[in-house]
Amino acid sequence: MNTTLQTVFKFLIGAAIAAGVLFLVWYFSAIVIYILVSAVLAVVGRPLVGYLAALRIRQWHVPRSVAALVTLLVIWAVAAVLCSLFVPLVFNKINQFANVDFASVVDSVDAPVARLQHRLQELFSLPESSFSLSEELAAALPRLLDLDSLNTFFSSIIGTVIASVIAIFSISFITFFFLKEDDLFYTMVTAMFPDRYHANITRALDSVTLLLGRYFTGILTESLLLMTAVLVVMMAFGMRAADAAFIGLVMGVMNVVPYAGPLIGGVVSVLVGIVSPIAGMSVGHTVFVIVGTLLILKGMDDFILQPSLYSERVKAHPLEIFLVILIAGSLAGIVGMLLAIPLYTVLRVFAKEFFSQFALVRRLTEKI
Repeated sequence: MNTTLQTVFKFLIGAAIAAGVLFLVWYFSAIVIYILVSAVLAVVGRPLVGYLAALRIRQWHVPRSVAALVTLLVIWAVAAVLCSLFVPLVFNKINQFANVDFASVVDSVDAPVARLQHRLQELFSLPESSFSLSEELAAALPRLLDLDSLNTFFSSIIGTVIASVIAIFSISFITFFFLKEDDLFYTMVTAMFPDRYHANITRALDSVTLLLGRYFTGILTESLLLMTAVLVVMMAFGMRAADAAFIGLVMGVMNVVPYAGPLIGGVVSVLVGIVSPIAGMSVGHTVFVIVGTLLILKGMDDFILQPSLYSERVKAHPLEIFLVILIAGSLAGIVGMLLAIPLYTVLRVFAKEFFSQFALVRRLTEKI
């Protein structure tokens, strides 16, 4: 009985501490995000730091601080190159949406929409009515591409730039010291716990680093492959390179968000096809090509790449991952779905280290 009460008491204390930590993480979420992003960048750049620090030029060797600074500059140079390639595509497309002629767009899709409405009425034996898909589309398009919303977006660009500058400076500063002092992140985390738990914390951090490294590497590879495949297929059908690159970029970026992301990316891609149809094709044929291509490529991605990525890489059952994403999405929307798998992985690893005496914890963490 005493053992049981002691175990329950230990669990309650642990749950209270975990709840307190989660509250602090939520309250200081911006700072926590800076630290986590810096930790990921440090993991990515650590091999280059080690290589540079090992260089010898006669009796002189590269100080680790210099190696860390060079690595940080390389990371931001790669980011700057990627931004210079894709940011103009995004702003050009936003400008095109802001100046779109809705009347011509509706006229171009009037015939295929009318045929679709007629087939739906035949399929479901619906009576003829005054309802018109064309009129509904004409009313919905201005709402989807609302000029006032776009103007609001541009008017808030200054605040976004200021916030971005603060984030870039903070992440760069933290990343530099994570690269310079290899064990700094571990020291920061273990300092919050009593000495007797340091070994458990270190093992947990080792497992988290390994699993999240595999996860982020896998999801980055998956997104790049999907983006490249969409770009190549769209250009093969005759789409302009700028439009194909934009659709590929949207699908690649939104693919990071499980389940909901590709759907949002698909809607944006269809809007691009409506506004800028493929040369020589009608709007209906362009939309058919886009939808068909995305369904086929996402089907291959879902059945070939994602099972390995979302379950094997974080050592969790696919149904378990699906339920976690649904719960996180209902609690925090798109952001929750984006962070669901990394946070769940961290919780599982720490639960294994501190609560392995519970059968449920052992069952959920047996593959780690």
